[in-house]
Amino acid sequence: MAKKGHRINVILECTEARKIGETPSRYVTTKNKQNHPARLELMKYNRYLRRHTLHKEIR
Repeated sequence: MAKKGHRINVILECTEARKIGETPSRYVTTKNKQNHPARLELMKYNRYLRRHTLHKEIR
């Protein structure tokens, strides 16, 4: 049987594209909820806007 860990899957969504009504880019990654209880924020590439933008974790 697999051991249950503290890692969970999270979805990161572009914040800038959402503001201007464009298609938001989304990324799926994992994080350790025990070590990082706050929402994750990373600079990732948005292929629709063709630049790096801030992506925040959505629930």
